[in-house]
Amino acid sequence: MNDKKEVRFFAENLQVRNDNDSEKMIVEGYAVVFDSPATHGFTEIIDRNAFNGCDMKDVPLKYNHDDSHLILARTRNNSLSLSIDDKGLLIRAELINTTSNIDIYKSIQAGLLDKMSFAFTVEEEKWDLSTDTRTILKIDRLYDVSVVDTPFYDTTSIYARALSTLDSEKKKLDNLRAKRELSKRKLLLNLKIKEIGGI
Repeated sequence: MNDKKEVRFFAENLQVRNDNDSEKMIVEGYAVVFDSPATHGFTEIIDRNAFNGCDMKDVPLKYNHDDSHLILARTRNNSLSLSIDDKGLLIRAELINTTSNIDIYKSIQAGLLDKMSFAFTVEEEKWDLSTDTRTILKIDRLYDVSVVDTPFYDTTSIYARALSTLDSEKKKLDNLRAKRELSKRKLLLNLKIKEIGGI
């Protein structure tokens, strides 16, 4: 099991939802979108079965994954609900009436904040070296979901922090390529030795 936490940003809209009780601040959005390739040095895809058996028992909704910012909602007190459908991981949160939550809610309402992200660890993955594609097959733990300023696809300072979590995966890809090349060389060397021995 890989215990290194990774962060991914998706270009999916986060929206406010009208509720019968106008006092409630409800937000909804997809923190994860299945089978939606993102490319930064290599291509990554989240498999639609990746959350089967995932530990999601206490997941907070954060702002930019920032631990210094107050938590917006949480599954533990039922202010945040997570559901998996054909598209991905859908979140629905009811924000309590705090100054910071009102600011974030109004920013979402105005379209200033409209993207989501998630932090996780990977239990199982596969690589296609011919296309440099990593498919995440099983997510071990979901640490948080976040309202974010910038999606995974943009190269900005908020994304630059996420890039550091990709470095180890790029190194893993390089190592897999090197092992494949070494295996080819060994195979060719064995064939040459057999040819020489057969002369």
